[in-house]
Amino acid sequence: MTSVTSGARPAPRPMSAEEKKVIFASSLGTVFEWYDFYLYGSLSAVIAAQFFSGVNPTAGFIFALMAFAAGFAVRPFGALVFGRLGDMIGRKHTFLVTILIMGMSTFIVGLLPNYATIGIAAPIILICLRLLQGLALGGEYGGAATYVAEHAPAGKRGAYTAWIQTTATLGLFLSLLIILGCRLSMSADDFNAWGWRIPFLISVVLLGISVWIRLMLNESPAFKKMKEEGKTSKAPLTESFGQWKNLKIVLIALFGLVAGQAVVWYTGQFYALFFLTQTLKVDAQAANLMIAGALLLGTPFFVVFGSLSDKIGRKPIIMAGLLLACLTYFPIFKQITHYANPALEAAVATSPVVVTADPNECSFQFNPVGTSKFTTSCDIAKAALVKKGIPYANVEAPAGTVASIAVGSTVIPSYAATPAPTTEVNLGHAPAPAASTAAPAAATADPAAPKVLTPAETFDKSLGDALTAAKYPAKADPAGVNTTMVVVLLFVLVLYVTMVYGPIAAMLVELFPTRIRYTSMSLPYHIGNGWFGGFLPTTSFAMVAATGDIYYGLWYPIVIAAATLVIGMLFVRETKDVDIDNI
Repeated sequence: MTSVTSGARPAPRPMSAEEKKVIFASSLGTVFEWYDFYLYGSLSAVIAAQFFSGVNPTAGFIFALMAFAAGFAVRPFGALVFGRLGDMIGRKHTFLVTILIMGMSTFIVGLLPNYATIGIAAPIILICLRLLQGLALGGEYGGAATYVAEHAPAGKRGAYTAWIQTTATLGLFLSLLIILGCRLSMSADDFNAWGWRIPFLISVVLLGISVWIRLMLNESPAFKKMKEEGKTSKAPLTESFGQWKNLKIVLIALFGLVAGQAVVWYTGQFYALFFLTQTLKVDAQAANLMIAGALLLGTPFFVVFGSLSDKIGRKPIIMAGLLLACLTYFPIFKQITHYANPALEAAVATSPVVVTADPNECSFQFNPVGTSKFTTSCDIAKAALVKKGIPYANVEAPAGTVASIAVGSTVIPSYAATPAPTTEVNLGHAPAPAASTAAPAAATADPAAPKVLTPAETFDKSLGDALTAAKYPAKADPAGVNTTMVVVLLFVLVLYVTMVYGPIAAMLVELFPTRIRYTSMSLPYHIGNGWFGGFLPTTSFAMVAATGDIYYGLWYPIVIAAATLVIGMLFVRETKDVDIDNI
């Protein structure tokens, strides 16, 4: 499969003006494309309220994450469609089409009426647009990486393609800046009502610039030479995945490189943001600024590690990034809690919350259609804690035991509810039973009589009082956030991202022959990043909600990164000296 240059390696020449234009045009277009894609992730909470308002806020947020993940789910299919076109008709025209689809889909989201206006049609159309975005992005990366690598001289592919690797982070950074600008220029109510649409609508300007830039590009020299010689593939899908010698490399690339790279990438950028805002209750604007600061500090290291990989190899840098992530994620995220919400850390340390319940009464409380009734004492106890964002531990109780919540030494018994037939209960809401009939009628009629609380009201008040007494914060105190240390810790997470992501474009290009390169590298990349990475926020969030452990979701990226590390060390070969024109 591979051919390695022999003899002395030619000295790398300086970058030509044409090569600079290729890198700039490819990178800038891809920045804009990633900007479009990340708007949705950055505005998940607002979009949940706008398009999934038919369910309660917790289920709505999970729905919004699922819709975000839907765009990732179809990325491998976009890789197949556009990868095939790229190998048959050329790199330039294919990734010109992808940005048109991406940009128009994003622009339409900015015009789409919400759930309150057109009902169920709103989330359906939104998800369809997300699918189009995912398909387009599935064809974008392989084209841009292949295009730049095929222009790069030997000994410079890592440095040249590393600029493409900066585009995802820069796209996220650009989206955060525009969102923050919109938030600062209007009231929170105006932003939530209509201001959130502005970043989506602005994308049409970015689309026009990107298309104009890409129209100026020429086809890659390697593809032109191959086409002139009549050596283009007639069936790139069959060649890539129907022949074991190529399929084997695809599988090694997926499980020995990309899967681990993907989870490290999404943990360092997206999950870190969700952890700050959803788990630690840090103000969204402050969290976005801290993430943006870490990205600004970390982005140059994509080029640093890409260039270093030209000297010492791609594999050592990628494997080192995976190893560091596996070893340090837990302590880093615990330190983020320490510096971002020290009051929560102190409350957990001094007054831990424990749910004691019969496990057979505890449901997985994800109810997307709003029809299930979570009425057991365990469900009510856990739903109340999830709604307040309180971490908790679980203790099994004998069958039939009524669940209870211990906040330090204070124990609050839960209750089993029997809701009225018309009552609908969802995740995050303790169901209110029918009005109590135990109180005398006179108590209702006499305003001076003391109010008789229902079991739900008694439970909510007791739990609230206990959490307040134990000093559990409702949200992170801005005065208590050590912004500098949080940014430093986030920077370390981004540094891991640059280690695993900076050299990987060059390595994937070097694994496959020119005639099927676009197709072969795109599929493992987008399965890894679209499925293993794209589903990370949703999966990790659900794991935390199910267990009560705010760090439990980290096991998802750690296990996948560790598996990739083992497979990569055993089966992935170094590629930095491969002659990509002769494989």
